[in-house]
Amino acid sequence: MAQGDRFSRPYYWLINFLGLTVPRRLRADWRQEWEAELHRRESVLAEWDKLTARTRAALFLRSLGAFTDALLLQPKRLEDEMLQDIRYGARMLWNKPGFSAVVVLTLALGIGANAALFSVVNGVLLNPLPYREPDQLVTLHQSKPNFQTGAIPYPNFRDWQERNQTFSAIALSRATGFTLVGAGEAERVSARWVTARFFSVLDVAPVLGRTFQDGEDEQGAAPVAIISEGLWRRKFGAAPDILDKSLTLDDKNYTIIGVIPASFSLHRQDVFVPMGQWGTPALKSRAAALGLHGIGRLKAGVTVEQGRADLARIMQDLAEKYPSTNRNNSAAVIPLKERMIGDIRPVLLMLLGAVGFVLLIACVNVSNLLLARSTGRTREFAIRSAIGAGRWRLLRQSLTESLLLSLLGGGLGLALAAWGTKAALAALPTALPRAEEVGVDPKVLFFTVSISLLTGILSGLAPALKTSHRRLAEALKEGARGASSGRVRAQGMFVAVEMALALVLLVGAGLMLRSLHALWNVDAGFRPDHVLTFDLSISPALRNATPAAIRSTLREVIDKISSTPGVTAASLSAGASPLISEDDLFFWIDGQPKPASQSEMHMSLIYRIEPDYLSAMGIPLKRGRFFTDADDERSQPVAVIDEAFAHQYFGSDDPVGQAIRFGESTPPSLIVGVVGHVHQWSIDADDKESLQAQLYVPFRALPDSEMDAPLTVGVLARDDGSSGRSVAGLLESIRESVQSQSSQNVISAPLTMNEAISTSLAERRFAMILLGSFAGAALLLASLGIYGVISYLVGQLSHELGIRLALGAQRRDILRLVMGHGMKMAVAGVVIGLVGSFGLTRLIIGMLYGVRATDPMTFTFITVLLIGIAAMACYIPARRATRVDPLAALRQE
Repeated sequence: MAQGDRFSRPYYWLINFLGLTVPRRLRADWRQEWEAELHRRESVLAEWDKLTARTRAALFLRSLGAFTDALLLQPKRLEDEMLQDIRYGARMLWNKPGFSAVVVLTLALGIGANAALFSVVNGVLLNPLPYREPDQLVTLHQSKPNFQTGAIPYPNFRDWQERNQTFSAIALSRATGFTLVGAGEAERVSARWVTARFFSVLDVAPVLGRTFQDGEDEQGAAPVAIISEGLWRRKFGAAPDILDKSLTLDDKNYTIIGVIPASFSLHRQDVFVPMGQWGTPALKSRAAALGLHGIGRLKAGVTVEQGRADLARIMQDLAEKYPSTNRNNSAAVIPLKERMIGDIRPVLLMLLGAVGFVLLIACVNVSNLLLARSTGRTREFAIRSAIGAGRWRLLRQSLTESLLLSLLGGGLGLALAAWGTKAALAALPTALPRAEEVGVDPKVLFFTVSISLLTGILSGLAPALKTSHRRLAEALKEGARGASSGRVRAQGMFVAVEMALALVLLVGAGLMLRSLHALWNVDAGFRPDHVLTFDLSISPALRNATPAAIRSTLREVIDKISSTPGVTAASLSAGASPLISEDDLFFWIDGQPKPASQSEMHMSLIYRIEPDYLSAMGIPLKRGRFFTDADDERSQPVAVIDEAFAHQYFGSDDPVGQAIRFGESTPPSLIVGVVGHVHQWSIDADDKESLQAQLYVPFRALPDSEMDAPLTVGVLARDDGSSGRSVAGLLESIRESVQSQSSQNVISAPLTMNEAISTSLAERRFAMILLGSFAGAALLLASLGIYGVISYLVGQLSHELGIRLALGAQRRDILRLVMGHGMKMAVAGVVIGLVGSFGLTRLIIGMLYGVRATDPMTFTFITVLLIGIAAMACYIPARRATRVDPLAALRQE
């Protein structure tokens, strides 16, 4: 027996331990069964020394069977109890549809806002680019001392291509446009000059046909083209026999060799043409960059820093070999994703933090609602505890109910997020890079489920702990007469947190709104109202016309535009255009030594315009004169500069009468006037960028070499606004005037200057609108939270308030008492929020314009607004408290 005891005692210990995994109602039966099994085996265990090794092993395995059964029973136990909790919780929520609907909608608002913004962050920042090995893709630029992302001269690119050791392939491209004829009505299509390996760098496979091959981008090669899937479907009805068909672009025929899929989103052009078909002599010049920028694929295992050092080495050699064009120049290598995303990362991260505040407020609000609801269930939980339910079981039941609510809110929030994100991107299509990749995918679903579960736990934990404590009998007595002081304190703390978070968001939104207002009131240097811009492509039939004939045609067209009813001024434009396009030119001051290299020359933005340009744009003339019709290709070259140019290069001297030079072979241009400075890149450009020198030359004085068809120029037209017609109406009138000269004249890319300003501010507007929406949601939730707490308090203290009225208290005293309690919570939250705002608003300093992060006006207005709304939220239930019937209270007493 001693031998049996020696071997059976550990089994008893294991029984006591593993018995914890068995449901309590079955635990005694299972223990008796296990112990009986052990007693039956004691006789065998007593003769342990006589057993063979095989018999011992079999006995040991059979003895473990009971423990295995216990472990297998554990999932069944959890499943039974979990399903029981879910069924019971669902019944409780179904029995209170109003309460459940409020909680679900509150959570849907918080979870949906987070899911929507995460889908944006996921699509823009987290998702890899839709290309093979996207981390190996980089953009290539030729950098200058003050400009990192400059264009690359074509001969320099050829040296990079032949001499680099770190790239598997590199390519160049440049945006352009063509007039497409012969396929219905003449149409201006977007296009891109590319080198042969452009698509192989990105590893893009065509829908039909093939991409370009080496040699097809050389000058003199056969004219071939690749079209986009969109153009293929729109113009050619997705005809499968499109390959080898002819495409007429600017009166020149190209053979279609392939169709690029619509999923190719890096450059959404309609047509791609080999670089060699451009035919411009400037491709042979190391001084002319021509807006060419590169893209490359690093070899496996090569870092961006190694690629940058490799090209810098080549540029150093080129600077020694061609010092006049490459001195002080280097190469810039930027990851493609970083280049595409730009500066949107800090904006999205700031908004993600802001929307997290909304979710916290929603959680606090739901916690308050669940705390209030738990008061009515005090008796229920007391009875369940009395009949054997443990604290963990009560806690789990409460959490199950909150999780059910959060999952329902998450499902509704996900639907709202999908709809809201789509609507926001449609309303602000230019505000985000990679906007086409934003949507609901498995990562967004996983995120939504995760925050739904986390929200359910956070919002349900405090109420669950309150309802599961062991002193439920005392809580039941406490609830008989009034509100639990502990519960009221907890709800008051929640309200203070809501008010603090709401104030932080409102202050941030207020600062962003004031910044946007300041930007709209910035003097851009021109008057944007009633100004329409568009591109004009004159008839490709003028390909073989003389420069004089092209000039005559352009003048005839601009005269027709100027004579359109309502148009007060119109001008042709080439080169730079404020907020739309940019072009620069090297120069030096006449009479000063010519710099030894191009990199040492001065550089200015260049606008090639007509005499009516100042009137069309509303730019003030500060000194001298502007151009006249007499300033053409036959007259002395003249130029007009802006105030920034005059200050930078002439100081306090009068620049009128001075001259500047653009080259040794061209005569100097006489400065005849000074005009106001305009914002070129954006309304909110910093001082260094916004004060870039600007230079104007007459469009009519362009040399014959630049007057070759086909030709596309910009046009500005100012409408007097008296007719009240829309921009579309003005554009249609101008289109009729233009096409009366030739049916193949095509107008494209129409844009008002107000739209150009709006586009330049799209990122700020996007941040302001979302932050304002989040702040509005936070304000609504905080107001509902304080209203709910005061309503709950009034309901719980109605008996006490009735007694007070019966004993002589005035109704205004009751009003003051209730409102005072609510306003204490609100003011505490406001104070906490003010402290937090002074610190957190510094994180958005870079997004502000014309306003400080601690702007007193914004802080004061938001504080007063929030306190006023909190007072209204308190007043409604406080007013109801003054109507308590004192006789009813006395009868209860």
